[in-house]
Amino acid sequence: MSEVFVTYALPVALGVVFLVLLAGLWNMMRGGSPNTSQKLMRWRVGLQFLAICVAVVTIWLMGRS
Repeated sequence: MSEVFVTYALPVALGVVFLVLLAGLWNMMRGGSPNTSQKLMRWRVGLQFLAICVAVVTIWLMGRS
């Protein structure tokens, strides 16, 4: 089970956080809407929380095997 988290869940979670971060930076650099930047910031924070949860579960599962 931990292999699934290490191979798929954790990289996907980190990749999604990275993409939202890039989207926020892109919006800010091109002078986009502040509302969009705020929305992307909220999404990034929530996704970071989810990525940390996935990392903790992965570490816990690796310790059980």
